[in-house]
Amino acid sequence: MRKAPAKKKAARPRGKPLQKMSVEEALKKAYEPARLAMIYHPFYAGKIEIVPKCVVRDFNDFAIWYTPGVADPCRAINKDKELSYIHTNRWNTVGVISDGTRVLGLGDIGPEAGMPVMEGKSLLFKYLGGVDAFPLCLGTKDPDKIIETVKILQPSLGGVNLEDISQPKCFYVLERLRAECEIPVWHDDQQGTGTIVSAGAVNAAKIVGKKPGEMKVAFIGAGAANIAISRIMQVSGFKWENMVMCDSKGTLHLGRCEEVKSEYKEKLFMCEHSNKEGIVGGPADAMKGADLLVAASKPGPGTVKPEWINGMASDSIVFATANPIPEIWPWEALEAGAKIVATGRSDFPNQVNNSLGFPGIFRGTLDVRAKTISDTMCLAAVLEIAKTAEDNGLNENYIVPTMDEWEVFPREAAAVGTAAVNEGLARVKASRQELYEKAERIIGRARKQTKYLMKGGFIRPPPKG
Repeated sequence: MRKAPAKKKAARPRGKPLQKMSVEEALKKAYEPARLAMIYHPFYAGKIEIVPKCVVRDFNDFAIWYTPGVADPCRAINKDKELSYIHTNRWNTVGVISDGTRVLGLGDIGPEAGMPVMEGKSLLFKYLGGVDAFPLCLGTKDPDKIIETVKILQPSLGGVNLEDISQPKCFYVLERLRAECEIPVWHDDQQGTGTIVSAGAVNAAKIVGKKPGEMKVAFIGAGAANIAISRIMQVSGFKWENMVMCDSKGTLHLGRCEEVKSEYKEKLFMCEHSNKEGIVGGPADAMKGADLLVAASKPGPGTVKPEWINGMASDSIVFATANPIPEIWPWEALEAGAKIVATGRSDFPNQVNNSLGFPGIFRGTLDVRAKTISDTMCLAAVLEIAKTAEDNGLNENYIVPTMDEWEVFPREAAAVGTAAVNEGLARVKASRQELYEKAERIIGRARKQTKYLMKGGFIRPPPKG
């Protein structure tokens, strides 16, 4: 078994710059995944399914897996609920729960329309983290009913990933569930986005030779994503006072406290703790002289203007994270003067996408049976993601690992699990090396299983596009 990396590897070149192509060619490439999605989705009739993990040598085995044999594990669990993590797959099961009110950049499209996203999330959970996740799209928008539903489902789940729930209720739902549930609950649009963007920001700062604590950071968008990004970035070394956040009405500052306090407390917090210069205005004003832009706003193109980037500091960094289309095309941002550009898309360099975070974070969380996912655990993931990329050799087109560099996921899992143990949040104690080896084994199995199903024809080749 390969050991966890103990020291920095020899740097090797990573990341490819955007190819020189016409705008028409670039747009065609950018929209190609959406075209193929409309062909592939109905062909496969869904992206995940349930398959057995136990032996079925003949029909006599069902006497073990079902009645009468199954009665004894049931009696054992009845005496000790914790044994449900031993006798069933609960230990590795995550519910991907959404009400479909804020799906990708599509908005309130409903639970049925949100299912393709939640299925995709479950696929990533399995292939990248070895986690058995299942989509559960709820037919209610009532936050209290969502909370009640999650609490009722707890006996069947090892953890919960909240997804695509509109703000401000997503803050309320997460806060209540974290306080009231016995299993870890997180909102990927908050903690997940905050983790991966912070990892990218930490490494981008290294490349341009700037210190996080001294960098001015502009945020376009004041929704769940950017609020959480700012919080995780603050834990990662950036400072509230140097952050300037814009909502649809302009910058958040002390003069807007009365106005926003009736909306939700997170905006009020930003008014009180960020923007030490008291900048008043819109995105152009927030971005003027900024070292880093984090846009988590309306999908583009055109949401962020090239001239706004032109007004940023030298060696500026731009994160345009909206999906499916970033707030500004990366080539436009580079032409406007940005040094480093990241998006949420895998077909451009520097993908700062949640898929690099939640599979490994939940792997580590489940393996120590953590009670929650704390900001300290997220910080451990930030530093390990950043360190993995640094070990591979940072450059302007490579600030975070790519999803195919799968060593990041067991490394991340080990870091997160260790942080949970150290913080007293783990029900199961294990060393970092033990956690790494377990995560590597489970994730490796999931990847090999998928390849075997493809090779054996159980997963058919896709149709020609």
